[in-house]
Amino acid sequence: MKIEYIGLEEINGPLVFIKTPKDIAFEEQVTIVLKNGEQRIGNIIRMDENVTTIQVYQGTSGIENKEIKTCFKGKPLMMKLSPNMLGRVFNGTGEPIDNLGKLDASIERDINSNPINPMAREYPRNYIQTGISTIDGLMTLIRGQKLPIFSGSGINHNELTERIIRQSNITGEGKFGIVFGLMGAEYETAQFFRKSFEESGVLSKVVMFQNLSNDSSIERLLTPKIALTCAEYLAFDLGMQILVVLTDMTSYAESLREISTLKEEIPSRKGFPGYLYTDLASIYERAGKIKGNPGSITQIPILTMPNDDISHPIPDITGYITEGQIVLSRELYQKGISPPINILDSLSRLMKDGIGEKYTRADHAKISDQIFSSYSKVQEVRALAKVLGENDLSDTDKKYLEFGNEFESKFINQDNYENRTIEQTLDLAIDLLKILPESEITKL
Repeated sequence: MKIEYIGLEEINGPLVFIKTPKDIAFEEQVTIVLKNGEQRIGNIIRMDENVTTIQVYQGTSGIENKEIKTCFKGKPLMMKLSPNMLGRVFNGTGEPIDNLGKLDASIERDINSNPINPMAREYPRNYIQTGISTIDGLMTLIRGQKLPIFSGSGINHNELTERIIRQSNITGEGKFGIVFGLMGAEYETAQFFRKSFEESGVLSKVVMFQNLSNDSSIERLLTPKIALTCAEYLAFDLGMQILVVLTDMTSYAESLREISTLKEEIPSRKGFPGYLYTDLASIYERAGKIKGNPGSITQIPILTMPNDDISHPIPDITGYITEGQIVLSRELYQKGISPPINILDSLSRLMKDGIGEKYTRADHAKISDQIFSSYSKVQEVRALAKVLGENDLSDTDKKYLEFGNEFESKFINQDNYENRTIEQTLDLAIDLLKILPESEITKL
């Protein structure tokens, strides 16, 4: 049953307040109709006997307290879906913005979805090839996994994001697609991604949702839910292998903090709401595989760490929920190494179950173990060289220094358009390990 209400009691930022009507529900979809006929969507986020609070996703600019019609839809926020979404660009609320016309869709889904029943989950297997040696060889991305990227302000994570989307693919069965959610981005950044996808021809397998920095900040709360609803339809209705890339989750969390402050909720760590963990988990846990369904959703959330602080609430909580992390190094970035992935701080907890003879190569795990062991020793030798000087190092230690420099310049550093296969990655790792004396190769 639809209910209409005329007028508002109060406006505070992106929130509007009305006297509580009868027969409405928490999280119910709302349409705000302005005097000029413009419509803006929102939903109920708090209600009591007297006052109902509605968050308006396109913001409240231009809304006046009087002569405003509030329409309660009697259902949660819904999204229209279609197989034709691939190759299209939408705004943060799911409206097409690519001048290709309206989306011809007959299916509607609740954007909040339902968590996957743990008993219905299938353990993630097989991998997604990104063409980036550090990821494919050392922290392999497994289908159905959630593997975040932790970056710092100013580090080139946008270039890494574009590269992952452009190069990612699967081997074997199934159709592959990518859902890309962009939150709080500058206009130039959004254009960089769109232009790259169009020029490389990859846009045909991408669904892009973008929320810009000059868009309503509250719209950012909608964008990942919209993107994941689309991903669930493509994966579990159409049986596709879907990679979801969400950037920047820090912008999302800061919008959550902003709304929490306006709602006058009691803050937790660094002003974030106490339910930040639950909220992020409701997004990350929508990745996975379902028994009996050929599709899968793999998630790469990308976030910037304020002041490069990995213990900040956003990366800290994300690390608890997800299955590993890829950490970008400011030191490697300043050396001109790209992508500047710090392999010793990075890991993929599900890697062991998606590699090996069946999926990649029989010696993959041993090569990875040897690389981690040897590169860890490189850091010890570098610290020793700062004290003693390189000339006083043993011959073996000098070989480790040589290996470290070659490994960073040839394995970690990778030309932006060099798309390596898993075979090329593993072969390159073996060639670099030959720099070390045979006595130091203990894992192979």
